[in-house]
Amino acid sequence: MEIILLQKVANLGVIGDRVKVKSGYARNFLVPTGKATLATATNIAKFETQRHILEAKAHEEHGSAQARATNLENLKLVLGAKAGTEGKLFGSIGTADIAEAAVKAGHAITRSEVRMPNGPIRSIGEHQVQLHLHTDVDVTMTVTVVAEE
Repeated sequence: MEIILLQKVANLGVIGDRVKVKSGYARNFLVPTGKATLATATNIAKFETQRHILEAKAHEEHGSAQARATNLENLKLVLGAKAGTEGKLFGSIGTADIAEAAVKAGHAITRSEVRMPNGPIRSIGEHQVQLHLHTDVDVTMTVTVVAEE
């Protein structure tokens, strides 16, 4: 199925690219979320008239993501969790816990922006967590887990 990208999509293309994708990916994800439209003659003409508007919007979103990245660059969160004597947590700390702690610290971060490549945190100490703010903007954040009584 051929589509036109209305936003930059990681590992697929940038605004205006005409790409072929599997029909399920287009029908279930790209088209409903507004990231793409079907590549029909009318949609191509409509896209060309709105191209400058979409590019300006994408540039604005990228700029705001860069501004957020500079604010979050040196962010260090300290989370308390119950732990055993060997430093292992009773449970784990996931993306929702980190996002909630960041919001309490005054930084607007959603759960979907937190990326944990090594999985949930299961031990005390310092851990590196990625924040994915935009398709081109990633920030590394330090999360320190301390044992609470």
